[in-house]
Amino acid sequence: MTKLAPPPPASELLWHAAVATCLKLLLIPSYRSTDFEVHRHWLALTHSLPVSGWYADETSPWTLDYPPFFAFFELLLSYPARAVDPVIVHLHRGLDYGAGSVVLFQRITVVAADSCLFYAVHRLTRKSEPGKARLIWVLVIWSPMLLMVDHVHFQYNGFLLGILLLSISYLSEGKDLVGGCLFAILLCFKHLFAVAAPVYFVYLLRRCFRGSFARGFGRVSALGAVVVATFAAAYGPFIYHGQMQQVIRRMFPFGRGLCHAYWAPNFWVFYIVMDKVLSFVLRRLGFDIQTPAASFTGGLVGNSSPFAVLPQVTPLITFIMVLLALSPCLIKAWRNPQPKDAARWIAYAYTSGFLFGWHVHEKASLHFVIPLALTAVQSLGDAKHYFWLSIVSCYSLFPLLYEAQEYPIKVLLLLLHCMAMFLSFSALFDGSARAKATAPESRKVDQSGEKRSSGLAKEGGFTIGWITKCYLFGILFVELWGQFLHPYILGKKLPFVPLMMISVYCAFGIVYSWIWQLRSIVRCSS
Repeated sequence: MTKLAPPPPASELLWHAAVATCLKLLLIPSYRSTDFEVHRHWLALTHSLPVSGWYADETSPWTLDYPPFFAFFELLLSYPARAVDPVIVHLHRGLDYGAGSVVLFQRITVVAADSCLFYAVHRLTRKSEPGKARLIWVLVIWSPMLLMVDHVHFQYNGFLLGILLLSISYLSEGKDLVGGCLFAILLCFKHLFAVAAPVYFVYLLRRCFRGSFARGFGRVSALGAVVVATFAAAYGPFIYHGQMQQVIRRMFPFGRGLCHAYWAPNFWVFYIVMDKVLSFVLRRLGFDIQTPAASFTGGLVGNSSPFAVLPQVTPLITFIMVLLALSPCLIKAWRNPQPKDAARWIAYAYTSGFLFGWHVHEKASLHFVIPLALTAVQSLGDAKHYFWLSIVSCYSLFPLLYEAQEYPIKVLLLLLHCMAMFLSFSALFDGSARAKATAPESRKVDQSGEKRSSGLAKEGGFTIGWITKCYLFGILFVELWGQFLHPYILGKKLPFVPLMMISVYCAFGIVYSWIWQLRSIVRCSS
């Protein structure tokens, strides 16, 4: 029996974190989206007003629409912000404030909050094999998607994903109470993570009732008490002030429409394009097809889903579709709730929500790409799937950084990520294949054992299939068209086409990933 190598020391993880931190600091002067002012205003809002005014204030268009724990997080940050520059937290004078002090302060807070992600990764890999642990570090800590979204565009996804990964780490160890509590805390920070709530509910309920009914009832009671206490701590002040309806309206603004201004690469992209094609064809055939008042091609977000031919889509329809997509996973979690499968099921839930959800942001791909990094080290098939999914998801974020000075940054980040993934996967799986082929057990007794070992040697290496290569080269064509060919050939005509091509092309990849994940869950004989 071979002895497993000890996990790599924590100092190596700190080195990975230090490299990532240095890169984040270099990105401080880069482009900032409107989300930067959104979070700056929330600092001022929570600092200047009592709790009862947080979800009622309309001083700025960027009203508070995150759950209460995130509002309290902003309140906590507002005190050092006031010490740095009092204008940052001034409700009126701080509007659209862009001084160097506020830029440096807010950028540093995102970098500091990533310590939660570093700790979560440490906890997940502290007992892993060295090669697998280092690979997870590369995929998560050096994720170009997190760099682009959090440290250029500006958000706090690293901090929130750290809480999610902590929850998964406790679930994988069978510590269901702590894992469930952390997920409840996460929902009180950002409600968009609730897509995985059905998976958590079914998984934890089934796990609670393993063994006798009495012990199961006790486990459910304890878990329910923890979850209720968490939500009471978050929403209690607003229940006291009679503001729950206002809080819910802010958190769930269904009037924003089916799609975001830039179409996230999901199922609804095909639905929209089909509606456009059908309306064009039917008009050419002489049918009287009315043009909707709001246009998806213009990237507008209206109060409805303006389809010309196909049936209108409502939030209820998207909710039902997400539940139907989750049903095979929920059945699997109910039949055999294995801790080792928790990360895979949770990632699949977020993929389903991304594909079929209402008003999905392209940034939400982080919710499944980061957890899938934990499964990428489990098998060669998982590694190959993650390799191209990570590339497709990262490329789908390119439109977020639309200014010319950020173009080399996002291209370089993606290329470096591709190289790091390919070298890391090759080192892990090519080395494993060689080890299995030369192991003493492979030279024992029967001929079938020898054949299996030689098969591992042939199939165990990390290679990229021709279908994947063709698809990835297609990304190169889409990018060349949008950046060079479209302006040269069409000039300013059809300005929506480059963005539409990115959405549609990446949607094919995301849909295939969803099918691949579903198949792997269904076929899993756990």
